[in-house]
Order: sequence, then C-alpha cells, then structure tokens
Amino acid sequence: MSPESPFVAAVLDIVDAIPPGRVMTYGDVAATLGSRAARVVGQTMAQFGADAPWWRVIRAGGLPPIGHETRALAHYRAEKTPLLLGADPETGYRVDLSRARWRP
Repeated sequence: MSPESPFVAAVLDIVDAIPPGRVMTYGDVAATLGSRAARVVGQTMAQFGADAPWWRVIRAGGLPPIGHETRALAHYRAEKTPLLLGADPETGYRVDLSRARWRP
C-alpha cells in the first residue's frame, strides 16, 4: 500500500471529515467508499493515519483501536463522544454507536 494510493487518500479524506464527538467504524468508512474492505481501512489507518483524527475510526463493537484505548479515551472525553462505561472506565468502555455514529 502506498501513501499516494487513491484508496489511502479517500480513506484519509473521509476520516478528516468526521466531526468531533462522532465516529465511524472501519466498515462504515469502507462502505462509504463503495467497498467491503474494512480491514484495508484498518491497515490504512495503522500505516498512514497518525496525522488524522484516528480515534474517530473504531471497531464495529464500539471499541477503540487496539493498543490505543487510553490515548483514545482522552480524545473521546475532550470531544464529549458518547461512551458506555464498564467497571473500569479507563479500559472497560466503548463508544455508544447509537448516539455517536456519523454518516457523511
């Protein structure tokens, strides 16, 4: 995958358009592009999404990107993203997709 790829550029454009406090799943981003390649969206974000609002792209169950749960939580709190908290709010949370999901 190349940073000059039209798919990479399209993914990053969509992610940049997600408003603060809102999220899309990897599958939502793929579907917006007319694709079913949610895993490729994830790979794109892992390789090229550091300068994008990466925390706004989440897993289908409302969970943040793997390995970035604590960093993402700070962004969610700052943006007032609707969350569902578990017993340990630092690690046992997920985004409330019914309230936070965004569709362009």
